Amino acid sequence: MKDAEQTTVFAGLDGRTGGQLPTWYRCETNDSDAIPFAAAVRQLPRATRTRVAYRNPYSEEWVETDRFNAIIEPARAMDQVRDESVDSLFHVPTDSYSIINPTNIYSPLEAVLRETEVDGRSLGEVMFGEIRQYRGGGEVHMDIMFDGLEVQLPGAREPITMGVTSGYDYFGGHAVYVEGFARDNACANSIRALTDRQIVKHVGDIGDFGEWWEGILEGLALVSNDLYAFIEDAQEIEIDFAETPFDVAAFYELIGFPEYLAERAADDALAANEGFEIDLWMLHSGATHALTHFFRGREGGSLDRYVRAANDLLFNPERTLSVVERTYREQAEAETNGDGQTGIESQVALAQLERVETDIREKAEQFEERESVLRERFA
Repeated sequence: MKDAEQTTVFAGLDGRTGGQLPTWYRCETNDSDAIPFAAAVRQLPRATRTRVAYRNPYSEEWVETDRFNAIIEPARAMDQVRDESVDSLFHVPTDSYSIINPTNIYSPLEAVLRETEVDGRSLGEVMFGEIRQYRGGGEVHMDIMFDGLEVQLPGAREPITMGVTSGYDYFGGHAVYVEGFARDNACANSIRALTDRQIVKHVGDIGDFGEWWEGILEGLALVSNDLYAFIEDAQEIEIDFAETPFDVAAFYELIGFPEYLAERAADDALAANEGFEIDLWMLHSGATHALTHFFRGREGGSLDRYVRAANDLLFNPERTLSVVERTYREQAEAETNGDGQTGIESQVALAQLERVETDIREKAEQFEERESVLRERFA
């Protein structure tokens, strides 16, 4: 992803918990100056409301209106008095917009983290992660992980650490949100959007964030169990690319990846296998590797679309196969000759694809119902 304007690494809830970054994460971030989560939240820019006016083009007078309000950063507004180049404005929404500042969202989380334990330690002690700021701090995303809350796969490999991704903005583009998240310690791949995104809109009565967070953290252990089961089953389903009419990179393009990401994903998936038979977990790992380390865009937008395509490999392979077949068939039909006949090579390729799909579909049918359960863990 494109670099954030500012990134803050945190460990532990506050000064009393004495949290530390896990060794693998400290090496990955090269940041030894982690601060407590509570301090990091209180450093984030806040928003406040002020009145606005519009200029009448005929009288050239400024007319105040109650239908809109300016959302500004108060500290910058004070600096603006001395320096006109300072920009304190975030957004000018209608009067129905409710400001939700970071402490409104995450202070209630702090209380829940103190009271929730994993292996005899509070989540506040074992929490760590990073906060990313964009657009002058008006857009914020964060990964919150919990050391020890993990998926341990068979074999001598590093575990997968569980957590959540959360964020908000003051521009009307993102409601306050949270969704399941995991980091594969073995390869530093981020597994995003494990659950459906839970949101709180900047409208009307905001409600109790404490109860909201309680429900989410209660579901996190179940998400961990679900993820283990999906990975275990996905490792049993292989695609033999010696039997398909396309190579691994083309497969990733068929599920919607751009060429540069498809090539990176294919390189990673092939590097983890000796032959051309690649299981769905490795294909998913290749996809998350490409998205974590080589995606050229920013958070949201196209990244969310690619994450969904990657996750279907693990959670709903039948949907993936349908997308691959449909896209490949459309490409084959686009190459028909003047008589409307599909070329022999394309006909053979489609027959190959149907055989592969039939074999895999029998094993993949069980995934869809279980995916629905996983998606609703935070609901």
